[in-house]
Amino acid sequence: GPAMAAVRDVEIDPQGTFKYILLRLQRPGGGDTRDIVRGTAAAEFHNHIFEKVNPEMEKLGYECKCLGGGKIDHNSKDKKIRVFGLSTGYGKADHSVTVEILKEVYTDYEITWSDDKK
Repeated sequence: GPAMAAVRDVEIDPQGTFKYILLRLQRPGGGDTRDIVRGTAAAEFHNHIFEKVNPEMEKLGYECKCLGGGKIDHNSKDKKIRVFGLSTGYGKADHSVTVEILKEVYTDYEITWSDDKK
């Protein structure tokens, strides 16, 4: 629907290394699901990101589930993004899924992932 299209696939800081979470949006009672990526250095913990995004999505009529987290290293100068690490609270996101979503938005970037902690 139009509201789902209004939700951006990716909202991450333009530069730096920061925590991120992978979220699944769903209409109550089933139907379409969609995965989105959110990350920011403003979040000290992964749940801070969820606590900000969840109410926004509920207003649009979505149930929001965190699929896990990690870290993103965004180098806008060299057009590189590295996805790694995990969330203590939510577990490790499937970074390969995150990378596919990031590639849709950052089409001219080199985007890689690993299970490294740092």
